[in-house]
Amino acid sequence: MFWAVLMARVLLGGMFLLAGVNALLPTPFFDIPPPPTDAAKAHLKLLAVDSHYLKAVKVLEVAGGLLVLSGRLVPLGLVILAPIAVNVLFHEIFLVGQAGPGLALVVLCVALIWAYRSHFAGLFAFKPRIG
Repeated sequence: MFWAVLMARVLLGGMFLLAGVNALLPTPFFDIPPPPTDAAKAHLKLLAVDSHYLKAVKVLEVAGGLLVLSGRLVPLGLVILAPIAVNVLFHEIFLVGQAGPGLALVVLCVALIWAYRSHFAGLFAFKPRIG
């Protein structure tokens, strides 16, 4: 089980770290292919305006990826990365029309959340205590 969790951490953290660093660099080290549909192009064009929204998301990807890769604060890294992975999957399904790497990201997030489920137990408390 340890090796499976380690491999999932390396894959998930590595994918987010590479994608985040690649987008933040002035000259990316690999090119991202253009979206195949007009809806996906319009969506990414809206996000890429001067609001710096995508840069903030990429900084969160790098931070979450580093947390997951380091093995320290993995649950915090998953809290940061899981919503981003779901948004990537929704973008692929609803705007592109087919699942891509987002499906792998979500599966890895779910697997790691299951592996670290004891750290998320408090989220599912029916009668949470204050303090």
